[in-house]
Amino acid sequence: MKVSEISRALEEIAPLNLQEPYDNSGLLIGESDREVRKALITLDLTEEVMEEAVREECGLIIAHHPMIFKGIKRITGANLTERLIVQAIQNNIAVYAIHTNLDNAAQGVNKMLAEKLGLQNTRVLQQAKSALRKLVVFCPVAHLAPVRSAMFAAGAGQIGNYSDCSFNISGTGSFKALAGSDPFVGEQGKLHEEDEIRIETVVPDYRLPGVVGAMIAAHPYEEVAYDVYPLSNSDPTSGAGMIGEVKNNQNATDFLTRVKQVLGTPFLRHSPLINQKVKKIAICGGSGSFLIHVAARAGADIFLSADIKYHDFFEYRGKMTIVDAGHFETEQFTKELLFDILKEKFPNFALRISGVDTNPVSFL
Repeated sequence: MKVSEISRALEEIAPLNLQEPYDNSGLLIGESDREVRKALITLDLTEEVMEEAVREECGLIIAHHPMIFKGIKRITGANLTERLIVQAIQNNIAVYAIHTNLDNAAQGVNKMLAEKLGLQNTRVLQQAKSALRKLVVFCPVAHLAPVRSAMFAAGAGQIGNYSDCSFNISGTGSFKALAGSDPFVGEQGKLHEEDEIRIETVVPDYRLPGVVGAMIAAHPYEEVAYDVYPLSNSDPTSGAGMIGEVKNNQNATDFLTRVKQVLGTPFLRHSPLINQKVKKIAICGGSGSFLIHVAARAGADIFLSADIKYHDFFEYRGKMTIVDAGHFETEQFTKELLFDILKEKFPNFALRISGVDTNPVSFL
């Protein structure tokens, strides 16, 4: 199987457009048209993981955290990143990273964590901004259904928990086919008027090329008239963090005890526990302190994430409990998530979840 086929499958769930500006997701090493027979999935790429990939004859490593974040001026093996680059090239191993784009995907890291913690009625905590476009196209009345269906199938028309959303207006289009044209209706050199439908629908910007391509392929006209408008609306289908509800109201101690069991961690760092039953739980796998205020405004009783700074724990005392459950711990299920995504898409392709524990933090 080609690396590009695997990349496309992952980017259907977590398009590269969803990654943060500082990130470096995507294919980092190797050619996209390279054929591979086996892939290794890991949270972090370490030398031990690279050795595992070589030993297991994996031609592709899929890591959550990118091994290359900063510019590289030389490759001499002086640090871990340089050594990994050399080893990957020497062993003909491609490396693909899927980081904040998977964090920001609706069915990504936080959705998996929410399911493991048993949260219900989940939604994106901080919706992505300026991620929507309005697509408008004009087509003959008789071709409304196939054109609109093609757009929906390609990812247009999703608003919250509703799909196939559009607005349609009847009108009259006019055009004159010039020399060299092959008009679907009308004749060259003559002004033609046609009963048409104006179709309006919303499209996430990362799906726009695919939706436009599908729309043009289904449209009968030789030249398709369409417009794309930027929207300032938030995109409810993508963004940072997630918020949901526990099944039964319980006290904070009981919920955090369950968190420890699910994450397999001996300790949780937290601010004072709120003295009430908890219902709303906000989460963010990995570093999520930037969402503390968002979680509070959303009415969360507990905000669970990682890499919380000392002074952050002073926020919202008595109103919301802030919990640091560990970076690795809150992202550990990402390997399982990636395995499930690819196994469903390519059931006969050889996939392996790395057996290396890459958590760099230990407890004494």
